[in-house]
Amino acid sequence: MGRDFTGLRRAALGALHVMFPPRCIACGAGVAADFGLCPACWRETPFASGLVCDKCGAPLPGADEGKPEYCDDCLTIARPWQRGRAALVYKDAARRMVLAFKHGDRLDLRRPLAGWMLRAAAPLLEPGMVLAPVPLHRLRLLKRRYNQSALLSGAVARAAGLTHVVDLLQRTRATRSQEGLHRDERFANLSGAVRINPRRAGLLAGRHVLLVDDVMTSGATFAVCADACLAAGAENVSVLALARVAKDA
Repeated sequence: MGRDFTGLRRAALGALHVMFPPRCIACGAGVAADFGLCPACWRETPFASGLVCDKCGAPLPGADEGKPEYCDDCLTIARPWQRGRAALVYKDAARRMVLAFKHGDRLDLRRPLAGWMLRAAAPLLEPGMVLAPVPLHRLRLLKRRYNQSALLSGAVARAAGLTHVVDLLQRTRATRSQEGLHRDERFANLSGAVRINPRRAGLLAGRHVLLVDDVMTSGATFAVCADACLAAGAENVSVLALARVAKDA
């Protein structure tokens, strides 16, 4: 019976592919498998691989020799978190996919984007870790209808078999968009804007938290969230971004 069901499932999927052939998730061109990139978009998608900053995931020149290396920003700015990674560099096809997922209702992108994030996060993951998204203020959530960071953190947590606490953090006030702000302005804009959900505070004592967001620019958002977690008793905080804005992007 199990074999018959598997055969029927394969036949159904084959029929679906005849009617709806797989398309590139970035441009819509035909591809060999679902949730893939065509060769042109693959070349235009900068993955944050090889040697990267151990704090923020930004690509670095040179070969990965298995020891922590840091970018100029992370050498000069105090980061309250322990380690960090990003799946993509925020430019070209990667930028287009992030914007489509964030603002264009392309929720079908969650699966491949989360898969890339899971691969990037491999050095950070450990048993007992708690995953939590960077929160949206309720007014912005009402306007956007979904928190893209929560969708990604949930998918990564499920795939990794780790605890996901979607409402661990709360935005206490609506802040202006960070876009176009300088680094100091970004930190000032978020000052006092994030807290631990009082109902979830008891989950953090002695735990390692992995914060998840879609894009990391200055690190201000991750910093205020990490500070809140540490103040509530978390032992360590690491961060995971879908995309990292790099200086040469």
